[in-house]
Amino acid sequence: MTAARVLDRRTLLARAGLLAAAAAIPRPAGAAATRIAALIARMTIEEKAGQLSCFNDEIRPVGAVFNPVVNAQGAAAQLADIRAGRIGMLFNGYGAQGAIRAQEAALASRLRIPLLFAADLIHGCRTIFPIPLGEAAAFDVDLSRRVARAVAVEARAAGIHWTFAPVVDVARDQRWGRVAEGAGEDVALNVALAVARVRGFQGAGLARADALAATPKHFAGYAEVRGGMEYGAVDMSDAHLREVVLPPFAAAFRAGAAATMAAFTAFNGIPATANRHLLTDILREDLGFTGVCVSDYDADRELIAHGVAADEADAARLAILAGIDMSMQSGLFQRHLPALVASGAVPIAVVDRAVARVLALKDAFGLFDDPFRGLRQPAAPPPTALAREAATRSIVLLRNDGAVLPLAPATRVALIGPFGADRTHLNGPWSFAGRAEDGVDLATAIRPFAVEPGSGIHHPLPGGIDRAVAAARAADVVLLAIGEGADMSGEGNSRVAITVPAAQQALAEAVAATGKPLVILLRHGRALALEGAVRDAPAILATWFLGAGTGHAVADILFGRAEPSGRLPVSFPFATGQQPWSYDRPATGRPAPDDAPLAPGRAHWRDAPDRALFPFGAGLSYTRFALDRVRVPATVPFGAPVPVSLRVRNIGPRPGLACIRLDIHDRVASRIRPVWQMKRWLRLPLAPRAARHVTFTLTPDDLALITPTGHPSIEPGAFDIRLSEGMEATAVTSFTVAPHDAPILEINGGSSVP
Repeated sequence: MTAARVLDRRTLLARAGLLAAAAAIPRPAGAAATRIAALIARMTIEEKAGQLSCFNDEIRPVGAVFNPVVNAQGAAAQLADIRAGRIGMLFNGYGAQGAIRAQEAALASRLRIPLLFAADLIHGCRTIFPIPLGEAAAFDVDLSRRVARAVAVEARAAGIHWTFAPVVDVARDQRWGRVAEGAGEDVALNVALAVARVRGFQGAGLARADALAATPKHFAGYAEVRGGMEYGAVDMSDAHLREVVLPPFAAAFRAGAAATMAAFTAFNGIPATANRHLLTDILREDLGFTGVCVSDYDADRELIAHGVAADEADAARLAILAGIDMSMQSGLFQRHLPALVASGAVPIAVVDRAVARVLALKDAFGLFDDPFRGLRQPAAPPPTALAREAATRSIVLLRNDGAVLPLAPATRVALIGPFGADRTHLNGPWSFAGRAEDGVDLATAIRPFAVEPGSGIHHPLPGGIDRAVAAARAADVVLLAIGEGADMSGEGNSRVAITVPAAQQALAEAVAATGKPLVILLRHGRALALEGAVRDAPAILATWFLGAGTGHAVADILFGRAEPSGRLPVSFPFATGQQPWSYDRPATGRPAPDDAPLAPGRAHWRDAPDRALFPFGAGLSYTRFALDRVRVPATVPFGAPVPVSLRVRNIGPRPGLACIRLDIHDRVASRIRPVWQMKRWLRLPLAPRAARHVTFTLTPDDLALITPTGHPSIEPGAFDIRLSEGMEATAVTSFTVAPHDAPILEINGGSSVP
């Protein structure tokens, strides 16, 4: 390894994208600053505690149960608390008229401070789009922005200001249920989609009547829970935190995200809700975040069960001193902050700072000037065309042996499986105000000659397999719609085995034994470990939970009316026991050779290679692409950009949408590097037999790493480049970053170049 150029910590944190470039909420100035300061001066400590307290909306409940029932009040008691100035925000309510009623109660309070309304709009409001993991398969920043924008427009018309989304947790363990809510295992994809979703939600600015405040979550490291167990413990190195976990948050904050949410989990031995190092030193100081930090549901009270708080008052003290601005649902701030301030356990300045952040958010929405802004606007038509487009673009063709797909229009199709004529499970987890009847199921869109469930999701049906086998034998092609139910993914739905449930697997084995061509239509909220007839089927489609556009999107792909273009945002393992696993895993001293993946004494399990069945980025089209004429400079001056050019050809008979990826590998570094890391990608439409030249440009910061001393660094030396499209076309080359010969000076325990 040649000498490194190491910049001082804060400079390179900024260059590497780990500092927020702008305030999430513009600091109030002029009349706004005066108004907020005057309000805080007039507020009692009880009113301040009220502004820092949010509760489940019992005035206009959506009906769905997203969390355990804690601290329920009832609508009448809630309205009374609002009039008394004891509530600053309501969440998970739906409907403009109910919001107007609640806001009128707030305006009857002594200081007339308006309410905020928030909701868990993870992938839709009334119109349900694909789960975020499915949408990530499109690898399309603009699509994600447009979907978030459509959600914002619907939400504001339904009386909602603030969404507890996007989830930006980089998730490498598919046992964890909340994989469904984010963008998968890759850092760069998470960064790009975090920015797109924040910009989509917040639009041209929070003051507009169609803007929805974004909340990148969960800060931080939530996806790293041990064993994939929801609410478990998280332990990680500072380097992993800064290279993998923080970049999507930093990018979302730079994009202007107004809020963030602390994770439920313990972080390096201290629950995030009570972790001052995490919520103040890192979030506020290192990342420069100035917005509102809200606790997760009842998470401050849960500090008692964690064993770090003695009682409710102690939990409230720990949370607000750590950096929590708003307590969700527990009521701890409402009940205990006045006494904590009176006793001196919590300085009033800490409370005032949190209140100022909440009031600044309300001011950014313009609620002091118009508390009903956006609540009386007519609802826009439902974005059904966009829902169908997003669903179609999310589907991933994982296998198509023998060109089973696309199907000819006259094909006699048997649709078998529990999800064939099902609407209950179209939307998946966190469907909020969506209704099952709004979606289009597979049977309605495909119109097969036979439909048989064959089995339930978890249990056999009497005679189900026999009827399914008879239908299969009478068909030309069998579509087998199997996978996970909507309640098997999302929060609280960790799985020990990420396989197809046994009853459905038995159905698949019986149907496959008929010898009829088999197309697997997977419904799922995570990567699955496929087995037997499911794994070996000639055609497999990953169709996720696609929401309102499900049936039409799947039918369009099956019959060739649309081209499959999705690529996996997570790796499908050979077996559950490989978890956690990701394509960008650290290099090992004993790698298994590609031509002998189970060679003795190499990095693999006894019964599985150290690779995925379908890796990150996998996906096929109905056409084929080729990559050639790759050009990369052999040597690049230190600090210079790296141009990478190539030609992409569509060598098949159909139009297609190529997804060209650029991965790098640092051959020799001061810390072990990932075997590959995606740094750039490009979606490229190509007509049959067409070709285009494209150029990627790597910046020096794309080559940076966190050194063993904890400082970001750009190190010279050799780098490999891999260019790929889906699972087929790949080209590998390399370049060298020349050493830097300027003298190196020590600064503040780090180094810098004059």
